[in-house]
Order: sequence, then C-alpha cells, then structure tokens
Amino acid sequence: MTRSALVSTLRNGRAVPVPPLPDMLEVLERSESFATNPGLRDHARLWLAWGPYARARAAEEAAELARPSLRPQTLRAVGRTGVDLAKGVAPGLREDAKRRVKEGPLEAGTAMKHVQELVKAGGSTYIKLGQFVATAQGLLPDEWVDAFGWCRDTATPLAPGLAEQRFEERFEVPLEAVFAEFDTEPLGAASIGQVHAATLHDGTEVVVKIRRPGLREQFERDLRSMALAAAAAEKASKSARVANLSGFVELFAEMVLEEIDFRFEALNQVELALASEAAGHDFTIFPRPIPHLTAEDVFVMTRVTGVPYNVALEAYPDAVDGERLLNLAITGTLEHMIAYGIFHGDLHAGNVLINERGDFSLIDFGIAGRIDAEQRAATVKFLFGFGRNDTILQLQGLQAFGAIPDGADLQALATQLEAQLNAIDPTILSREGDMTVDKLGQALGSIIRVLATNGFSLPKELVLFFKNLLYLNGFAATLAPDTNLFTQIEPTFTYFVGKYPVELSQIIADVM
Repeated sequence: MTRSALVSTLRNGRAVPVPPLPDMLEVLERSESFATNPGLRDHARLWLAWGPYARARAAEEAAELARPSLRPQTLRAVGRTGVDLAKGVAPGLREDAKRRVKEGPLEAGTAMKHVQELVKAGGSTYIKLGQFVATAQGLLPDEWVDAFGWCRDTATPLAPGLAEQRFEERFEVPLEAVFAEFDTEPLGAASIGQVHAATLHDGTEVVVKIRRPGLREQFERDLRSMALAAAAAEKASKSARVANLSGFVELFAEMVLEEIDFRFEALNQVELALASEAAGHDFTIFPRPIPHLTAEDVFVMTRVTGVPYNVALEAYPDAVDGERLLNLAITGTLEHMIAYGIFHGDLHAGNVLINERGDFSLIDFGIAGRIDAEQRAATVKFLFGFGRNDTILQLQGLQAFGAIPDGADLQALATQLEAQLNAIDPTILSREGDMTVDKLGQALGSIIRVLATNGFSLPKELVLFFKNLLYLNGFAATLAPDTNLFTQIEPTFTYFVGKYPVELSQIIADVM
C-alpha cells in the first residue's frame, strides 16, 4: 500500500466515537491455549477480575506514600533511612576530607561517587531507583544514565537456604513435596528478589521467584523519605520544581508497588499471552503462571529458553535474522498496546530472549503498561503525527494522553521542539538522511525536555511507552544496525491499517 493509498483509506473513515478495547475476559473465553489448561484458565478469570481493583488500590497507596508529610510515621522513616545512608557514605566522606587537607579540591567525579555510595547504602529501593534511571536513555540526561549504569547488575543474592525457607513458609510444605529438583544456586538476583530453576514432579521445568524478606516495609519507609526530600528540593530549587521531582516519586512508587506483588506479574503474563494469541503471533513464547504456586511474595512459572538478544547472533548465528526480528518486535510491541491496551513495560536486553529457533521468549513481567481506549487513540494520533512528520499532531496526541494540559499553546511548544531538533540535526525534521538509533533517542529526549521546561510531566504509561521505543532503538542497533528506521514507518502503518481498518479509521478520521 502506498502512502497516498494509506491516507485515502484513513480519510474514508467516519468520525464516530473512539472504539473500545477488547474485553480480556472475552478474549480468554476464546483462547484455545488456555482451554487446554482449565486450572490456569479459571485462575486467569479471577486475576482479570481482581486486577483493576488491585491497581486502583496500588495507585492510591502510591499517592499517599508520595505525599510529603511531617507526621511521626514519616519522620521515623526519614530518620531510619538517614541512619542507613549515613553508615554507607560516611567512610567515603571521611576519606575525602583527609584528601582535601592533603591535596586541595577534589575532582568533579567525587560527588557522583558519593551518590553511588548513597544508592548502595540505601539498599533495594535505591538500587531499584538507580536501575530506573539507568534504563531511561533519552528520557533523562546522559550523565545520569551513565552514572547509574552499574545498578543494572548490582544485587546481592539472598543468604544460602533463605529462598527455600521463604518458599516453605509461604506454602507450608517441604520443598521436596513440590519439586523433584530445585537448584539452590540462583539463576539471577535482583533488587526485588531472585530466581531459581526447578522441576515439578510431573516433569514441568519452572522458575521460582522469591521476594526479598521485609522488602515491602522497606520500600514504604524509603518512599516516604523520598517524598519529603523531593518536596524540600522543590522548595529550594527551581530546577527541581521544573523536573517535578514529587511527580517522579509518585510514578516510581506506583511502579514499585505493582512490581513487588508477584500476583500482578502473573496477571501481566496472562494478559500479554492472551493478546499475543489473539493477534496471531506465533513468534513469541511466554512463561505461564503455576496458579497454585502464585502468591504476593513467591511466584512459580514455566521456564522459557533463550539468550538475551544482545548475544543472540553469537549464540545462534544461523537462526537469527535481525531485520525479521526488528520488524516483528516493532509490530508485536505496538500491536499489544494499540489493539489490546497492554504492553510489556521493561523490554531491555535481559528480558527479551532469542531462542534456538530465532524467535522471541519474553520474561520478567513485573512492569506492564495499560491504557484505555482514549489513551489508545491518543497514542495512535502521536504515532501518526510522527509518521507524517507533523509536530502539531504529535503534540495533540500527547495532549490527549494527558501529558499537556488543555489550553496549552501547542504552536509555541512545536516551535520549541523543532528548534531543539534542528539544533541536534536538521535531517531529523527534513528526513533527508537516515533515522539512526541515536537520532530517535535525541528526538524523544527533545520532547521530554520541552515538556519538562514548561512544567508538564508524562503519565506513567507514556513513560513506559517512550522507554520501549528507546529499547527498540537498542534492539535495532544490535540486530539490524544498518536499518533506516524511517523505512519502517510505512510498512508498520500498512500492517495496522490492513488488520484494523475500522478501528484506525475511526481514530484517525478527525485528523485527516
């Protein structure tokens, strides 16, 4: 389909109300794969009913934790966190004081070294925050992202035997009653918990995820401290107010509260697997929850095979087709979001595996984005504006999503954004050159800076969506480095218009 035919197809759509998203309970009832596993299907019904109420409660709790307060509970939390941080950073400060006496002023990197010491001393909450910063390439300043890169691989394993103990305490059965085999050496450790390989007595190979003990209480305490610190910073600094640190703390709190409750991860796995099956994707394998072994702090799921995509060419040189995988990654990620309103929210290399067949295996569903029908329409508008190289339409999409308030001067914002893009590289707007990985990252970063400068902030789902676009950038750089991302625009729109002509024509009709 040519660009003119694409535009003509969309122009013929009638201006009607925004089409609804599919009902996932109805998608579940039509699922052939879930029909073969009645136990999982029945639990999936329960999780799908539970999810909206649980997410609303988590959002309310996040807002409460992120609200600065001088109540005794908050002050105790600040005091305890302060003691922990002081213990961690004090030795370095004493050493620097001695060096200043002997050598004079220290180098510029010393302050960042102390920030790293603070993060390490703060434990899981601050490591998790550092990981969020480290994976926000393009959304945050490069020096921040680079400075926190070490957080990606920083996590101390649980004490030997503690994971097994936590499992037995949760389900009140001996480990050997559930597993024929259990590898005491963890597959990996993270700020939230760690995972172990195991085998059920029926031969099913599984992964057992164990949450760190006391984690929820620690997160609540640290988030209260962060909220008070953010409020103080905003009173003292205009740049802190512009950066909306308080909003950032609430966003971080909401994501963390969902990620530390493994029942959300089980639900995310179910919904994404349903969306993938309904979309006809046969190129992605999802783990499945073991329903009777799923709890808030312990989660058992089927094991999937593969290696991180950044080592896939080395592991499976004959099976990996980088251009094919990039095309599938773009359409698959966008189809989950646009057609079903849900998407994996953390698609870094460690969570996107390539298996021996050259297909995808996805893992770690602790963070997922969910949008409603109106936000879906806003996303399509933004993407269509990007495809048409229409800055105003992109901003209208962001406004409809809730990132820009009603009444804002979109033309003034467009002028600011285009000036930034032209300062970076005029070919981004003119489209006379290739859209490289770096250019797309810079373009998204420019949008963030314009919004931040004007005191606006991105909703959680939009942050996750932008992060995914940047992750796709990294994917392209690794597996299809010679691809001009501009060339992916028309085939992608052609795919969606051909598959969802009614829905897209209804959404786009008002901008044609």
